[in-house]
Amino acid sequence: MAGPSRRDVQQGCFVALDFETADQGRDSACSIALVRVERRTIVHREHRLIRPPRRTFLFTSIHGISWSQVADAPPFAELWQELATCLDGAQFIAAHNASFDAGVMRACCDQAGLRPPTQPFVCTVQVARQAWNLRPTKLPDVCRHLGLPLQHHDALSDAEACANIMLAAINETPSPGR
Repeated sequence: MAGPSRRDVQQGCFVALDFETADQGRDSACSIALVRVERRTIVHREHRLIRPPRRTFLFTSIHGISWSQVADAPPFAELWQELATCLDGAQFIAAHNASFDAGVMRACCDQAGLRPPTQPFVCTVQVARQAWNLRPTKLPDVCRHLGLPLQHHDALSDAEACANIMLAAINETPSPGR
């Protein structure tokens, strides 16, 4: 597992995160989910809809979210003030294809004039490749391998799957040299 040591993860706290976006702009988050893990136990789940900065929805067919569902939702700037406390004390943020979610977080924070979280992102794609030598490593593939339930592109289901991938990886017996 890249990033924090196995012992740190076993004793500490991390947050799995997933965004769904409305269009190709990284600042177009329309849904966010955070799943907090403390001492290898999921202790909190949070899912919220976000009103993106544009009414353009190109990905409704993927995640099922449309402008009419988020028109009255708070924008990221208002919502993040409330959700950021979920990251308090977290050692890292886990996400599947973390570069995407980290980019969405940075773009949304930039657009809102907020400082992005300081925790490093750990990619569960890389974790799955290292822990189980899996290929392909799309989220449904990893969940199928681990027997995890998944409603793909539902932000809360995706974030919970990421949390459980991390937990499965840290529960594995480390191989020599790891």
